[in-house]
Amino acid sequence: MNSYPPQIILKKGREKSVQKHHLWIFSGAVEGVTRELSDGEVVEVFSHDGNYLATGHFEDGSICVRIFSFSRVNIDKAFWKSLITNAVDKRISMQLFDFHITNAFRLIHAESDMMPGLIADYYNGTIVMQAHSVGMFNAMPLFAECFKEIFGDKVNAIYCKSGSTVRHVSPDVEKDFFLYGSSPTSDICENGMKYTVDFINGQKTGFFIDQRDNRKLLSDYCKGKKVLNVFGYTGAFSVSALKGGASHVTTVDISGSAIEMTKHNIEANFGNYTNHTEIVADAFDFFSSNKEKYDIIVIDPPAFAKHLDSKDNATKAYRRLNALGMKQLTDNGILFTFSCSQVIQKNDFLTIIYNAGNDAMRNVSILHQLHQSPDHCINIYHPETEYLKGMVLMISPLKNDNR
Repeated sequence: MNSYPPQIILKKGREKSVQKHHLWIFSGAVEGVTRELSDGEVVEVFSHDGNYLATGHFEDGSICVRIFSFSRVNIDKAFWKSLITNAVDKRISMQLFDFHITNAFRLIHAESDMMPGLIADYYNGTIVMQAHSVGMFNAMPLFAECFKEIFGDKVNAIYCKSGSTVRHVSPDVEKDFFLYGSSPTSDICENGMKYTVDFINGQKTGFFIDQRDNRKLLSDYCKGKKVLNVFGYTGAFSVSALKGGASHVTTVDISGSAIEMTKHNIEANFGNYTNHTEIVADAFDFFSSNKEKYDIIVIDPPAFAKHLDSKDNATKAYRRLNALGMKQLTDNGILFTFSCSQVIQKNDFLTIIYNAGNDAMRNVSILHQLHQSPDHCINIYHPETEYLKGMVLMISPLKNDNR
């Protein structure tokens, strides 16, 4: 006989978003609960008139339920393994398992794989999981078992990296740890290029896999070009530019350790090199003091806004940054520019570029509109899963209008 989880009852009329398969229940939509709840607990969501709607993890916060099922089923190991298997099968369908060309990709993309609050990335045999909810954090050992059963000898280490992301867990609980195996780094290949991923000390899970296809596109533009990569991190855009035949690449990052990793990755692919320059500097300071011009500039900053209350300041920063970049391009130069801030929507980013072009007094032509690589797939019912916005722009002098 099934023992059903506690229930959350929604206010009248607030069931509509759930019926449209959005995966978040906000605290303001909740009328009541059947008993006191603990963070991470599995709960069932019911409408005001008593109809079952969904099952998810509870957490005391603005997003109080993250839904992972619209069916009333047992939430056990078989349930989770089925979700993980479905996610892996999707990546197999994307032909991502050709390990000779690329052996690093996202396995679980949270809401896009019906596992909100969980990220899992595969790095050539190492799986790095990151929880953004207590419920997913608590289930990490079970997920590790599922991954080992699904991948067998294709996984040699599983690491939980949730110290900077999971909320409402006791400070005494270790949040970054190996669930299986041990290895501080992983050597990967992406589109045939070599990289070392420091998933323990690096940002996010260690490497920005979501830019894989955009890096490949960059290489198509770079033959004989002088390229600047700002916010270079591990230098993956720089490696792609050099692979594409760039005459010279400059990488700028405020972190000295990131620049060291950039140097390591370039040496791994090109040996001793003379056509790359590394600069440790703040991006705004660099642009303010730099006198050189570039044929191509890549601007891929970290999220300037993680919450709505910081959106205005972020918008100003993106606008200033892009205007500075436009001014330092040669005539008909190419700007690859991105925002990974979830609260900056596509139309917001278009407006930012429009205003930056006016500030820089340049003509701006959109060549490509970009987003994350397909293993970071977008759930059409949950638009928040489309977090990465990007554009490839041609920047040219603004001619006087003599009409």
